[in-house]
Amino acid sequence: PHPPRACAASPSRPLALLPPRAGVGKMAAGQEEEDDYMSDTFVNLQQDVKPGLAMVRRVKEEILKKDRALEMILENKQKSKKEEEKERRETMLQSSLGSDNKGFALLQKMGYKEGRGLGKSGNGIVEPIPLQIKTGRGGIGHEAAEKRKAEEMTERRKRMSQVKKRAEEFALNEYRLHVRQKKDQRQMEGDLRKSQLSCQQLDTQKGMDAPQEAWYWLPTSVEDDEKEEEEESSEWDSKTLNTTEEKLLNLTSYLRRKYFYCVWCSISYQDEEDLSDNCPGDCAADHC
Repeated sequence: PHPPRACAASPSRPLALLPPRAGVGKMAAGQEEEDDYMSDTFVNLQQDVKPGLAMVRRVKEEILKKDRALEMILENKQKSKKEEEKERRETMLQSSLGSDNKGFALLQKMGYKEGRGLGKSGNGIVEPIPLQIKTGRGGIGHEAAEKRKAEEMTERRKRMSQVKKRAEEFALNEYRLHVRQKKDQRQMEGDLRKSQLSCQQLDTQKGMDAPQEAWYWLPTSVEDDEKEEEEESSEWDSKTLNTTEEKLLNLTSYLRRKYFYCVWCSISYQDEEDLSDNCPGDCAADHC
């Protein structure tokens, strides 16, 4: 409690004490409580700072309720006739036959003991023949026919795949052969030009005005050049290969025989003996 306040004195009345005003102490106490950040009131106000948290909890609770209701519906749902038959069949198949079964009782009378195989010596089957349930609407033998058709289709696809693979391999080999032969053709044409140039130079040094054969020298006229270009740009065939190969063989033999000159060695040897001893051979393959 606050101390009483003194009232202003007057000449006619003495100084008196007045009671404290109501609410002053409460306001001070309220200021102290607002400044107290460790109080329970402030902590409780700061707990729910996520505005969407309560909504998320409510959604989760609704989802759980729906799941429980669905489970109850599934539990209370009556099973169909097929499902009941399937459960009874599986239950009966899992259980072994007892003495109350007439067939099993007859087997026991004939000397059969449980766990042994059928037959006099007991070498027969021990387990019963498995039951195969037919679920489709097809007739007898339909599943076997469908299986046979599927196997035939698989075999046909396999054969077609093998045929396609062999065709691709054959085409690839043909392409490689064509490329290799075309490369050999270009190489022989280059060797032929080189031999013609060498023959022309050697014949000129010997004082010859004309070649022994018309194609032994390189063509000099414009018409001959155009004709040669047309032959090069034309489609390649085996006849052209044979012609070029024969020309090259004939011309190189002429150079080796008359001048002891090897086109691939680019050397004129002294005599035939020197040529045979030092030259690897009379073709490009021998000089590789």
